[in-house]
Amino acid sequence: MQSFRNLVRIPALKPKGLCGRSGRPIQHEARHWGSLRSTSSAARSIGTPLRRRPGLAAASAFAFLISATIVTFSNAKSIHAESPPITDSEPQRPLYRLGEVRKHGRDAEEKWITKGNKVYDITNWIPGHPGGEVILRAVGGPVDQYWNIFTIHKKQEVYDILDTFYIGDVDPQDLVDGKVPVEELADPFKNDPKRDERLIVHSARPFNAETPEEGLNAFITPDDLFYVRQHMWVPEVSEHNHKLVVELADGEEKEYSLQDLKEKFKEHSITATLQCSGNRRKHMTDESRSTNGLQWEGGAISNAEWTGVRLRDVLKDAGVRIDSSSSDVKHVQFEGAEAYGASIPIEKAVDQFGDVLLAYKMNGNPLAPDHGYPVRLLVPGHVAARSVKWVTRVRLSDQESTSQWQRRDYKCFGPNIGSQQADWDSAPAIQETPVQSAITSLRDVTPHSAEDSKLLQVYGLEEDSIAVEGYSYAGGGRRIIRVDVSADDGRTWHQAELLPDKGKGAKAWAWTRWRWVLPRQQAGRCFVVKAVDEAYNTQPGEYEPNYNFRGNLTSSWHRVGYRAKPL
Repeated sequence: MQSFRNLVRIPALKPKGLCGRSGRPIQHEARHWGSLRSTSSAARSIGTPLRRRPGLAAASAFAFLISATIVTFSNAKSIHAESPPITDSEPQRPLYRLGEVRKHGRDAEEKWITKGNKVYDITNWIPGHPGGEVILRAVGGPVDQYWNIFTIHKKQEVYDILDTFYIGDVDPQDLVDGKVPVEELADPFKNDPKRDERLIVHSARPFNAETPEEGLNAFITPDDLFYVRQHMWVPEVSEHNHKLVVELADGEEKEYSLQDLKEKFKEHSITATLQCSGNRRKHMTDESRSTNGLQWEGGAISNAEWTGVRLRDVLKDAGVRIDSSSSDVKHVQFEGAEAYGASIPIEKAVDQFGDVLLAYKMNGNPLAPDHGYPVRLLVPGHVAARSVKWVTRVRLSDQESTSQWQRRDYKCFGPNIGSQQADWDSAPAIQETPVQSAITSLRDVTPHSAEDSKLLQVYGLEEDSIAVEGYSYAGGGRRIIRVDVSADDGRTWHQAELLPDKGKGAKAWAWTRWRWVLPRQQAGRCFVVKAVDEAYNTQPGEYEPNYNFRGNLTSSWHRVGYRAKPL
């Protein structure tokens, strides 16, 4: 038996190679998605004179500007954005030793940061920070490395607003070569967990990696091979002191510990697939045009059994009337310990068949740090961006989450719209996902192998053949009813066998594995797959008509080139 890697000219999850219809050359350079335009009139009109304790108006304007453009920490040293210059007309400010700055840290009444060689009192800004309390990691020291992660800060209008918090300069005695010493810059990723070396890494800081082939070829993805999507570092939290706060529409709050959740509510388990909105983004880049974001192939998707308590039950205990509608509540917002935020419609949150969980186990084990330990939200059938990890707050609201991940990131636009033309407020946030499928394994099987011969007998074959396998999935709990496969680039089609599973849940939340075995002599140079769900939704054939500059929800036919090796 020949190995899968020796049979295909390109890895199974890559669309280009022996079969690609676009006719365009492979685009090797993936662009980062860059900074987003601010539409804040408040920010543009800021003209507040310098003062020691600025008001909340400036804080609100500054908060509106924050977005989540990610660059890896390892590349941060190559980015050098200067702080806004001080003109001759500005008053002389005092000098502060770094030791004094450190006294104004997390536990101090007044909280300071340094940016470049300047000192800022951001006490009144913190309540309006859209990243939540993550800013407290920087207080008492430099904020530079955080801005190297969130590069949206690096523009003049943001500098102008930051200037309203300026109180003085770092004493030159503490500078090295005119700069704050490097040792003063804390690495926020230093306590990130170790990961399995088999994961296919796309960025190290923050860590983002997809599931390798061996993890995609099983119904349940092993914990250590489950794909990882991080927007920041992994927060340091403990189940012993972790608290979940439910905030009702009238502002009333109720707090739960992990032990409270386990003791007060009935435990439930469901089998559910999580898929990043950018799964297969590289396929769109290769077959259409350049897209912005991590260039995921087909492994930003995994399947697991999740155990926890129903969000519906917790909301009811907190005082929510889950069986009657309220005009005051349209959305349920969630916040994570690392400052990530998202929301889902109230209808999904309280649906008795929606299976939304506050999960604390994954495949029977406590959640790993990368996957939300000690407790995370699990929203089956929806894009994984809504399943907030390390969840600390649940808020009922008449509005969706104001986080940039809800308002200015996980959305799609027409193929004619670029990042500079996108009207983010006009597009709804991605919730349920479209039907999807991919080829994950393509290998020769021969009757001369004892193991292969058993497989061939199942399909009534006695000759050298090819076994093709993969996954199929549809959002919203819609069941996959058919997988069509072709060995000749879509000219003729056959139906794959849908493999049995033991999924749990009110609906079909898990992916469906499939297999097709055919005589080797019938194979052409390109295999293609497309899936159909129970609503008869199917995948589009081409990429260009469904192109969007973010490369979200890529779901066109998946093609894999094949070249047989001599027997």
